[in-house]
Amino acid sequence: MEPACLAHCLTEEERTAFEQDGFFVVEDVLTPQMIEDLTQAVERADGTYRQRIAEDRDLQDLIVRPGRMAPHDRLELVNILQQDPVFLDLVDLPQILPKVWGILGWNIKLYVTQLVMTPPVPAEDQRKTIDGWHRDSGRLNIELETVPKPRVSLKVGFFLTDTTTEEVGNFYVIRGSQLQNEVVIPEDGGTLPEGAQAVRVNAGSAVIFDRRIWHSSSRNFSDITRKVLFYGYSYRWLQPRDDMTVAHLMEGSDPIRRQLLGASPNGGFGFTSPKDEDVPLKVWLQEHLGEAAVMS
Repeated sequence: MEPACLAHCLTEEERTAFEQDGFFVVEDVLTPQMIEDLTQAVERADGTYRQRIAEDRDLQDLIVRPGRMAPHDRLELVNILQQDPVFLDLVDLPQILPKVWGILGWNIKLYVTQLVMTPPVPAEDQRKTIDGWHRDSGRLNIELETVPKPRVSLKVGFFLTDTTTEEVGNFYVIRGSQLQNEVVIPEDGGTLPEGAQAVRVNAGSAVIFDRRIWHSSSRNFSDITRKVLFYGYSYRWLQPRDDMTVAHLMEGSDPIRRQLLGASPNGGFGFTSPKDEDVPLKVWLQEHLGEAAVMS
């Protein structure tokens, strides 16, 4: 990892926004060429999976509802690092990884990757509902008893399409709701909860958000398909949310990338009581930022 990435460390303004609001936006993290390459990879994955669905209606190895792959249906795939080599470089993107370790620390890994495509809704179906409000991580929100729930992980959304206007399948959040275990969601699906807002970003921007924040996708009434990639980072002891089919990527990766892909030279104990060989990111931070950067 190049020391130049230290120019992108978490700022105090970003830390304050993350703690108070539950998210912040980082502009221009993807170059136009990266956007083009990633978009092409997303479209290839979309075409491949829709073909598989057409051939096997019972296919359930990825997150998607079998039989629902009409042209206007939202596509949601996980475990995408196996889909295309271009997705791998986002794992340790220099403009983003320092912000991730700035929030979670050095004992981190990637625990889920997700591709989401939201096509325009049919012209005859103009119901403006936002009814997918949720917090990430499923049973963690039920089985961990604290108020608020522990952070444990965060996600980075890489936006490949412009969402600076509303009604383009925007990502919605309830600002500050990461500190609340419950929120009031209007039953009609059309009224926004108190504090909810559309996150409007340019193509090439990233949204870094707390996994506890209440958020939702929305319907797309534009004439373009919204494309977003989500990369989730967690503490290394948390079980992955997808299959993380990455063994074939380990050999060609540097030590820090291998850590982020889930490597642990010391096995199970290396996740809960890591030695330096388990967490090369810690060693790198010690070398470049000093012992104070890794005291906790």
